[in-house]
Amino acid sequence: MKNSLYRGLTALTLSTALLGLTTSCMKDLDQTPKFELTPDKVYVDLNGYKQVLAKLYGGFALTGPSGPGSGDIRGIDAGTSDYIRQYWSAQELTTDEAVIAWNDPGVQEWHNMNWDANDPLLRGLYNRCYYEIAICNEFIREASDDKLSSRLGSGEQAQGKLFRAEARFLRAVAYSHIIDLFGNGPFVSENDAVGASRPPYYTRKQLYDFVVSELQAISSELAPARTNEYGRIDRAAAQGYLARMYLNAGVYTGTPEYAKAAEEAKKVIDSGYTLSTTASAASSAYGRNFLADNHLPPAANEIIWPVIFDVTRVQSYGGTTFLINGATSGADGAWQRYVGQSTGWGGLRTTSALVNKFFLAGGDTTRDTRGRFWTRGQSLAINDLSQFTQGLGVVKYRNVTSSGTGLGGSLNFSSVDFPMLRLPDMMLIYAEAAARGNADRAIALGYVNQIRARAFRNAAGSAITLAQLTPEFILDERARELHWEGTRRTDLIRYNRFTTADYLWPWKGGVAAGRAVESFRTIFPIPSSDLTANPNLRQNAGY
Repeated sequence: MKNSLYRGLTALTLSTALLGLTTSCMKDLDQTPKFELTPDKVYVDLNGYKQVLAKLYGGFALTGPSGPGSGDIRGIDAGTSDYIRQYWSAQELTTDEAVIAWNDPGVQEWHNMNWDANDPLLRGLYNRCYYEIAICNEFIREASDDKLSSRLGSGEQAQGKLFRAEARFLRAVAYSHIIDLFGNGPFVSENDAVGASRPPYYTRKQLYDFVVSELQAISSELAPARTNEYGRIDRAAAQGYLARMYLNAGVYTGTPEYAKAAEEAKKVIDSGYTLSTTASAASSAYGRNFLADNHLPPAANEIIWPVIFDVTRVQSYGGTTFLINGATSGADGAWQRYVGQSTGWGGLRTTSALVNKFFLAGGDTTRDTRGRFWTRGQSLAINDLSQFTQGLGVVKYRNVTSSGTGLGGSLNFSSVDFPMLRLPDMMLIYAEAAARGNADRAIALGYVNQIRARAFRNAAGSAITLAQLTPEFILDERARELHWEGTRRTDLIRYNRFTTADYLWPWKGGVAAGRAVESFRTIFPIPSSDLTANPNLRQNAGY
């Protein structure tokens, strides 16, 4: 069952004391617990452990314990605080792939690239990452070998250790986002006593070393690839995140690790995940990865780690509800029907820079099934970011099944699972490493052409040659294949295109034609509220 991982989650409300919120950014959560839940009452058996594990996974999808209007963190609207919504906004709205029409505090600063340390959305993103780290830490503390042996039967302890490895993975992911987005920050692990002291400041290199060591350590402890319950991670997910860390090691540490990135990516590619190559009545083979039944094959054979959403059981104003409703016109019934919803929020669009990726360098939206834009009533050019009709709509995520059945219903939430990690990303990581001289170019060419054959429905002329396998081609191919999946900002920074004048897009830096911005904006500032709360921290340069 798709959402069996979250079954019973709403019945479990974890108190501040139980979560062990020791990061300084969580000081506003230090409130009287609403429920008398203590570890000895929660971790009573394997089911108790699994309910808390569901909370850890749910931290990426849900905003609070009482439905989509509730929030685990303060200082930000609950619906806006969703992990995927905040992370996606930081990774996409700051780039050529997305703009937004709304004028809520902090929203336009994403694309204008003029945020500061008091930005409420950056504070919400930072706190959401550290909230996830805090709840993972507490679970890991309660899943020590001694505690598992005292609470679980001998036949259950192996499952308890598997849960612990998964919690360590989820914590590593949250820390990897801190590394990528903020560079430096406070560090807390399960070894730190709750509330004992202010968390120490860790540099980007220190955090990187921790995440890499964690992913390496747990790889052998996780379930083999494609053997775990749907929605839970496996060994391939750890290898995939290692590949991502190594791909960006040059940015994070100053020492490139492309050969290691290729090695880890190849492990994932060879682990049994396969590309979705069968079209359906509602979409192309590529498009099936972004429909409401993407928890079923063939999409489920390609998505290595999904964050689960469900129209009735896993509701959020973030996640894919944000990506579908937020990118749909509320005045166009045909648009709403196409994406499977009965309303639209009129916010998200894309720029001509992304659209052009499908017309230049061998791509076009007539043949390339990855480029799906809503044009009716929309202009390609953007003269005013606040006008939703300016900029094309992106209809990548659709709340319909493969048969074309809509699932929005009266609640208008999404059942599309968000792909945190997908096989083509691994293939393109290997290809980039090869293009940079750190992996087998012939193997890489095969991977790229598999991706393109699927995209072009095996049409003649879709394949590239070995001479075309360049880093620049891979950057554009990643935009075509992975747009709106939360990778673009990281990719542009790795290629030194994010802040510089080497690549401009509409309204980059708040100027219609685009402009270079300060180089320090490759990382975000540590929120001023956390600097005030924790004197151990240091602000990132430039802020």
